[in-house]
Amino acid sequence: MRDKHGLLTAPIAQVLFKMSLPNIVGIFTVLSYNLIDTFFISKLGTDALAAISFTFPVTLIMSSIAIGIGSGVSTNLGRLIGSGDTSQAKVFLHDALILCFSIILVIAMIGFFTIEPLFRVLGATATNIELIKQYLHIWYCGAPILVVMMVANQGIRATGDTRSPALIMILSSVINVILDPLLIFGIGPFPELGIQGAAIATLIAWVIAFGFSNYILVVSKKLLGFTEFCMKRIRHNWARLAHIAKPAALMNLINPLANTLLMAMLARFDHAAVAAFGAGIRIESLALIVVMALSSSLLPFISQNLGAGQPERAKQAVKLAIKFIFIFQTLLYIPLYFLAEPIAEVFSSDPLVLKWLSFYVMVLPLAYGPLGIVIIFANVLNAYHRPKSSLVINLSRLFLLMLPMAYLGAVIYGVHGLLMALPITNILMGLACFVLSKQIDNKN
Repeated sequence: MRDKHGLLTAPIAQVLFKMSLPNIVGIFTVLSYNLIDTFFISKLGTDALAAISFTFPVTLIMSSIAIGIGSGVSTNLGRLIGSGDTSQAKVFLHDALILCFSIILVIAMIGFFTIEPLFRVLGATATNIELIKQYLHIWYCGAPILVVMMVANQGIRATGDTRSPALIMILSSVINVILDPLLIFGIGPFPELGIQGAAIATLIAWVIAFGFSNYILVVSKKLLGFTEFCMKRIRHNWARLAHIAKPAALMNLINPLANTLLMAMLARFDHAAVAAFGAGIRIESLALIVVMALSSSLLPFISQNLGAGQPERAKQAVKLAIKFIFIFQTLLYIPLYFLAEPIAEVFSSDPLVLKWLSFYVMVLPLAYGPLGIVIIFANVLNAYHRPKSSLVINLSRLFLLMLPMAYLGAVIYGVHGLLMALPITNILMGLACFVLSKQIDNKN
């Protein structure tokens, strides 16, 4: 298993391409849950679209915790596998999944009982809140399954196998696509459940993906199994995981927190702008899919090379990834600019929603090149066991630049000013991260 996928020997560009391609497919299918739900729910009207938009930052918090824990799992497992210590890797993954499930179960229970007061503060109307409850009551029940499945998939990727998680997520996405219209609109023998039907369809797809992920870890990879209970060992592994996972989770949490604050600002202006912003975030996630795939591939690649004593190979991979992602994301702006209105029309026919969503798609992708650099560099720092530096970068981007500029822009120019603050922030932070990436050293 040590170098089965060529992480330590094959040409860097070839390995990263080979790992990123299935990652693109896998991440696309994960994002398709939200896009598919948004598309079908938008057919229920602007109130339903606004409701699902309000839930997005909250549901993203759970995913962000999973991504943070997954980063810790991928980094530590990658180093253990790179050094040949697969027995310790197996024990570490077991303890990490126990911690993951426990944390998410507690958070989901808190979220379940605080829906109404939370969304009232965020500016949701009474109609919105009733629709939000229908969706989130189901979603929270499945959150522990989602997060454990996401972390388990990161465990599989840490071995260098990005194909299996991609295939699992493709299957679950297909199931979600089939069930969504059936349960939302009540086609054939299925009941018409509206927004609640979308949540049920997603939950069923998660359960199936969860089963396959664990089957691969237990049976195919033999990287997960029964492990004797030892509190001392568990605490040690949790502390080891937390060194990366805690700052990484916080780093990912601040993004949905910032989006929640931006959505609350928009709610003071226009609920059509809230609906547009929610759809825009989902479109943005799809536009950044290559960034996320490459970033996900870099974690095990860098970790295994550092674990095997090849720091220069890791450093070259960082440089190559940053150059590629800036060029790719900058070129992607061209088709997005000209297709802004047709893309917006897929999600709504409301004139105000179309106005704000078209503006979002025309303006924000201008800075996706610099934003790609920020995302790549922040994740690379996790692989180098510098999660606090990664956290500082994201805190600075969101709370020192984006939110103050968005507030100022909203005061002066309303919704237009708020949205314009986002690409300006990403350009400034992208330049800063590009300069910092030149200074990354070979310490591991």
